[in-house]
Amino acid sequence: MSEIVRKRVTVEGVVQGVGFRPFVWRRAVGLGLGGWVENDSTGVVIELQGPARSVASFLEGFAAAAPPLARVERIAVEAIPVRGPGDVAGPPFAILASATEARGTTSVPADIATCAACLAELEDPANRRHGYPFTNCTDCGPRYTIIEDLPYDRAATTMRSFAMCDRCAAEYADPADRRFHAQPNACPECGPVVWFAAVGGSAARSQAAAVGAPAITAARSLLQAGRVLALKGIGGFHLACDATNAAAVSMLRERKGRVAKPLAVMVGEVAAARGIALVNEQERRLLEGRERPIVLLHQRRPEDCPGRPLAAEVAPDNPCIGVMLPYSPLHRLLCAGMPPLVMTSGNLSEEPIVSDNEAAAVRLAAIADGFLMHDRPIHVPCDDSVVRCAAGAALPIRRSRGYAPLPIPLAGRGPAVLAAGGELKGAVCGTRDDHAYLSQHIGDLGNVETVAALGRAAEHLLRLFCIEPEAVVADLHPGYVSVAWARRFAAERGLPFVQVQHHEAHVAALLAEQQRWQGDDGGLADGTVAACFDGTGYGHDGTIWGGEFFVVAGGLPRRAAHLEPFALPGGDAAIRHPWRAALAALHAAGVTWDDRLPAVRAADDATLPLVRRQLERGVNTVGTSSMGRLFDAVAAIVGTRRTITHEAEAALALEALAGQADADGAYAFEVVPAEAAGGPLRVAWRGVVAAVAADVVAGTSAARIAARFHDAVARMIVDVCTRLHAAGAVGLTGGVFQNALLLERATGALRQAGFEPAFHHLVPPNDGGLALGQAVLARRLIAGRP
Repeated sequence: MSEIVRKRVTVEGVVQGVGFRPFVWRRAVGLGLGGWVENDSTGVVIELQGPARSVASFLEGFAAAAPPLARVERIAVEAIPVRGPGDVAGPPFAILASATEARGTTSVPADIATCAACLAELEDPANRRHGYPFTNCTDCGPRYTIIEDLPYDRAATTMRSFAMCDRCAAEYADPADRRFHAQPNACPECGPVVWFAAVGGSAARSQAAAVGAPAITAARSLLQAGRVLALKGIGGFHLACDATNAAAVSMLRERKGRVAKPLAVMVGEVAAARGIALVNEQERRLLEGRERPIVLLHQRRPEDCPGRPLAAEVAPDNPCIGVMLPYSPLHRLLCAGMPPLVMTSGNLSEEPIVSDNEAAAVRLAAIADGFLMHDRPIHVPCDDSVVRCAAGAALPIRRSRGYAPLPIPLAGRGPAVLAAGGELKGAVCGTRDDHAYLSQHIGDLGNVETVAALGRAAEHLLRLFCIEPEAVVADLHPGYVSVAWARRFAAERGLPFVQVQHHEAHVAALLAEQQRWQGDDGGLADGTVAACFDGTGYGHDGTIWGGEFFVVAGGLPRRAAHLEPFALPGGDAAIRHPWRAALAALHAAGVTWDDRLPAVRAADDATLPLVRRQLERGVNTVGTSSMGRLFDAVAAIVGTRRTITHEAEAALALEALAGQADADGAYAFEVVPAEAAGGPLRVAWRGVVAAVAADVVAGTSAARIAARFHDAVARMIVDVCTRLHAAGAVGLTGGVFQNALLLERATGALRQAGFEPAFHHLVPPNDGGLALGQAVLARRLIAGRP
């Protein structure tokens, strides 16, 4: 007979709210083992007792067999004394209530799209959850958005006010049931309720025009009538309308204040997505994945759509469209049999997403014609995530629902810090031990509401993961609202305040995604090279950077090359009006402001001489080495965008043009030696701008010029890396590398030259990932390393 042993197993990772305890129970019971399993604030703790062979069988392949939503990061096993028959020792194996005394940290699961089993119940007329818009189980449903504290039990979620009926309680208590300890478990008898409310009325259910299934019918009728619906989802409100109805889409844009920025659409199935866009296999997997992000797809031409095409107003002059599938039962019921629906964030332009019924009734009243609300509170507002496929991989554009707050493992343990992120695409990041926790997307910090949302997100992140920061870190820019907020936060708590350079943080965020690029001491791996191409970032010299190359030395990024700077007339005005950047680039390149150039024609007779005097005298200008601004300048020179209404609009238009032509006769940047020994190389671009202008005047197509420019940038990256004596990995980061065409050409050129290109796959290359890099750099700085 095998020796009787007892083992304590501690499991860390995403192991709560994912069916982990019933998985352990089934495995232990199947082997005839005694003991117990419980949640605590560090993860899951298991005690096993039985024959040594059976305990060994339990542990063999344990992590690989875990539930599909689990992410096992660390397992510790220790032998402990065998207990007697009076203890919880022999069969049956028990699931204990969660321990609340320990204060550690575990990884909180993200919100997960409705699973196939729950969808089958939703559509089965014989099932008691038929048509119920809040069905879920341990494999799906809301998680992060309803969790108020750890350990993850119903009492610590916004579901605590819904007392389960007898049948739901029986499911919840049965380890063999897939709803065992599914904290949002509910049914029509005991769970949340949906209702339809008219605009101008009360948000209360008691004043609803329709409740339950009739409410969904009323909402569908409103959409079919060409009106705008405000819909409360898992992480906040959406604004929806018929995406094939041009008048409805235009009305939504006008009311929301969203002039031209593309709107996302929701369709019921992948087949419907294929009716409006091209969908490859990788994109299909993203659309149907458990995260259910918005996936950027190439639109079909209207004449190629088998059914009614999208209204042009959904994504004006844009070859791409953001598409997502329903991720909650409520969305599924709303979309069934409907045309594609615009599904955009429920807010006024530039404000945070609305998540509260009463707030929605006030703030969205001027936009919506009706409300579809429910009474399950949202504790953490969470917007939709956005992903695109580029260079053979998924590239995150916005990391939020479905991904936040899943941890990012770090190579070594270090001080706990809180990072405030940047000014655009706000997100905060906290670190503890060897993990970083990046919050959901919060938005651009352009108003009081968004700054308040940033503060709430930071407080929740720190509380949820038991982070006691030893320092607060922010950007180097003296005028950022996020910097002022972080400085106040640090002062109020008596914490050190650290600032790190914007593009160095971008590089650190990229390198943090892969532990092999992190040194054992918490720094970055020396010798690593990264290109950071961005729109705006305050440099150490007081100018605006954004076209930089870095080499890691001493564990920190050091600027090794950059675009030669040029002056932006009017500062931020040149960002909103790319023709200003174009005139500046032409002036610096010594190119005459020819009326045949669209950027010259964009300026009126009074403005043109004013801009000329600014550039000649250096008055009211800001120096920049930004690749983003160079893209804007070229876009305006060829005439794609002279003025923009949203970030990167001009660059996106240039990318779209470049995809329509070959790059024969590409332009060439010149790499200039450093001005001083040990200084950075300089990338001369004036010849490229002169060649672009000459091609425009000569009548070369804008598409061919755009393609040549993209190809020139890709080849310049290889040239600079070669001159920096780089070998092996080359990182590509910064908002410019959201450009899929540039990313594909750059990675292809680097591979051909013998390099190993790497780009983002966990956090966005834009400022949405900035806080991660800030945290990584700050940990090294405050630990006393150089």
